[in-house]
Order: sequence, then structure tokens, then C-alpha cells
Amino acid sequence: MSHELKAERLIDATPEEVFDAYTDPEQMNGWFTILDPGMMVENEVDLRVGGKWVSAWGFSRDEMFRETQVFEVVDRPHRLVSRSSGSSPDGQSQETRVEITFQDEGGKTLMTIVQSGFQDESSRDFFATTAWEGFFDRISAYLSARKTV
Repeated sequence: MSHELKAERLIDATPEEVFDAYTDPEQMNGWFTILDPGMMVENEVDLRVGGKWVSAWGFSRDEMFRETQVFEVVDRPHRLVSRSSGSSPDGQSQETRVEITFQDEGGKTLMTIVQSGFQDESSRDFFATTAWEGFFDRISAYLSARKTV
């Protein structure tokens, strides 16, 4: 059985700003680390259908989380769809499908993530309550900080 999650947040930035912050490696390094300054991040992105986003992050080079996404849909600034293959430092791995939409809400963006293919409820729940919520916190803080500069 496959499990699915849906997570969304209204972000105080335009769809173009949110889409670009999410997909640009230089900006990614900013939002990945904004709430965790000691975090190490590596990102490479080939933003096209069939292209890959390869990333690694963590607080030690010996214990990095790793993920490779292959883009199936790239529709800037409205939608991204990818197949994700990830692994944690303890050797666990999983493959999921991730669909993200960026909906204009009067100068703000409703960012919605639907991720499917989780093998069990505990993995799905971790991503729903920890991974994606942490991401939303980071990218929101990053985009907010850019507005004040």
C-alpha cells in the first residue's frame, strides 16, 4: 500500500520568487541553512524535464541526507513534478513522487506539496509534520529576510 501526504503554506512572496528560491542552487543554500547555520549543503540542479536535482545536507560530511529528483514537469512558476529517491545517514531509503504547485494569492503564494509513494504511515507522517513543515519555515524565513534587505 502506498501512502500520500498533502502539505501547504501561504508564503509572503510571489510565485516567481518562491519557485526560483525553491529551484535555484544558490538560493537553496540560503534557505537550507537560514535556521541551522551549521548545516552543510550541496545542490546541483538541471531544471528541465528529464533533468536532475541532486542534493545532500547535514551537520557532518559523514552523516548526510541525500536525495536525487528527476523532473517530470517543469512549468515555471506554476508547477513542478519529480520522482524522488532519497537516503538517510542510517541507510534507509525511499522513492516517492512529488508534485508542487505555486498558486498566486494576490502577491502571496499558496505552495502545495503532494507527495506519494510512502511505504508506511510513519514515513509519511515524518515528512508531513517535520520535513515539509521545516522546509516551509526555512523558505519563508529566507524570503522574508530578502524583503528586508
